Amino acid sequence: MGLSDQLSGLGFSVERLKTGTSARIDGRTVDFSMMTEQKGDMEGRTFSYLGNGNQIVDQRSCFITHTNEEVHEELRKGLEFSPLFTGRIKGRGPRYCPSIEDKIVTFKERNAHQLFIEPEGRETIEYYINGFASSLPMEVQLKALRKVKGLESVEIFRPGYAIEYDFFQPTQLKHSLETKRIEGLYFAGQINGTTGYEEAGAQGLIAGINAVLKLREKKELVFGRDESYIGVLIDDLVTKGIDEPYRMFTARAEYRILLRQDNADERLTVKGYEIGLAGKDRVEKLERKERLVKKVISSLEKKSIEPEEINRLLEDAGTSQISQRNKAISIALRPQVNLGVLLKVVAVDLLDELNDSGLKEEVLESAEVKIKYEGYIQRERIIAEKIQRLDKVRIPDDIDYSELLSISTEGRQKLARIKPGSIGQAGRISGVSPSDVNILLMYLGR
Repeated sequence: MGLSDQLSGLGFSVERLKTGTSARIDGRTVDFSMMTEQKGDMEGRTFSYLGNGNQIVDQRSCFITHTNEEVHEELRKGLEFSPLFTGRIKGRGPRYCPSIEDKIVTFKERNAHQLFIEPEGRETIEYYINGFASSLPMEVQLKALRKVKGLESVEIFRPGYAIEYDFFQPTQLKHSLETKRIEGLYFAGQINGTTGYEEAGAQGLIAGINAVLKLREKKELVFGRDESYIGVLIDDLVTKGIDEPYRMFTARAEYRILLRQDNADERLTVKGYEIGLAGKDRVEKLERKERLVKKVISSLEKKSIEPEEINRLLEDAGTSQISQRNKAISIALRPQVNLGVLLKVVAVDLLDELNDSGLKEEVLESAEVKIKYEGYIQRERIIAEKIQRLDKVRIPDDIDYSELLSISTEGRQKLARIKPGSIGQAGRISGVSPSDVNILLMYLGR
């Protein structure tokens, strides 16, 4: 009871945010034939590297439709009853996910907005209307929705609604998600000002891991910005704080070339194994994959290929033919050339080995990325390593920034409030200039 008040009484800064959601509707009352179907991916990939390659059959499609002027007119009639729009809910909301009320007012010149009709699951008739977040009364939502193409007879299971909630500025946390003020207390999820299931799940995972590691008196688990998107998420929260609900967009990461889907296992499996969350079998599978990737690249580097062997493939791929012997690796560098197709010509035995390994797709994808983007990957790795060196320069917890008068006033205030754990983190704080960082380095004798 009164959790926010209790924590505020202990010195934590408490603020307010708001968010909204869309109506859930009965799919049996929707005319999908009047909408544009959006099928799922047919590739059949899995999130887990332990996936067995099974294809997902009988996928559920999403559907696209749009609002129109009649819809907007119905919505305008109820604006005075919208707590999101009228300001009765005062918290800050996500600007990238405005309510339908905000959209028809802010973008009044537009006569239509896209709606994405999404199934809530494989075994349910319930659908979610992405793009129609609202806090209007249910009868207003229903009247407006029935003016949408394909939703003329729609029935609502649950109307859209809005909530306002407390959050604690995440600059009050360490990178382990332990609070700076109370040892052993960890914050994860919307309490840190994030919105979204993935963001909450990621924080819960890291907070839980670090709580257990602390009990076992082991080193905390902290990911760098070049190691994982979770690392970017947490560093953004802890270092910069937030002024609106936070979502983890890939654009927030400066090392996107390093944070690829094909190397997630390379970046994180060993770390998982070291803390007991991944078994030896996963490490062994990773090692097999890495050996095969190296073997593919090595084979292409050693293999020379004659024009008559490869020109037909190059012509079919829409790239220029060769007139003299070339290394196979130089052919693989061409963006038009698919590595799997190339191996059929230059290394059939190796392709057979990949088929037998059960890792063919992962190995080919990883090898192709490493070959075609090697220069970019190496350049980004060098930049990341320079930043890592600054992250290793620790700042004492008891440093008195008020004494460092050569640092700008804003810099001293931000440093004193956030209390960064390293020079690297200090440099990422908005308002702390490069000259402030240099002064701090000199103060630390570096």
